[in-house]
Amino acid sequence: MTMNNRVKAVHESKAESSELIMPNDTNPLGNLMGGNLMRFMDVIGGICAARHCESHVVTASVDHVTFGAPIHLGDVITLKACVTHAFNTSVEVYVEVTASKMGSQEPKKTNHAYLTFVAIDKNTMRPKLIPKVKPETKEEKLRYESAPRRREIRLILAGRIEAKDAVLVKEYFGNL
Repeated sequence: MTMNNRVKAVHESKAESSELIMPNDTNPLGNLMGGNLMRFMDVIGGICAARHCESHVVTASVDHVTFGAPIHLGDVITLKACVTHAFNTSVEVYVEVTASKMGSQEPKKTNHAYLTFVAIDKNTMRPKLIPKVKPETKEEKLRYESAPRRREIRLILAGRIEAKDAVLVKEYFGNL
């Protein structure tokens, strides 16, 4: 892998889509099934990640998905995705979901999650280096600065590092 010095602003890779919740998307109570919501979030997150990485991406992890409010049959959901941080070959993407009744201009936030994607070189099918992220707004900077903590937690939960070896854990709690 060669070193990549490219930097991209968050706004360069944002993605947004809307979906009308249909009967096949819902459970017997008429609410959007969680798995279908996660699929919508994965797709828009993947589009955002691919724009940033300028390559195909694969989903590596999905952090805790909140289910703050039900989404009903006939609702229109809007999914917004933005890159929060890029590491060497992986990128973290924040996805937020809002829902509204058809024709209503009053969307309500219902869900959000952080997803991690790995960029794949289409010739070698191996991870590839990706551009860094340049946060510009206050909100982008906050998400950018907190991303290494979220990443470390993901790595601990995946068993890829031990909590006692985690850099940020040591900063807060000392040697365990």
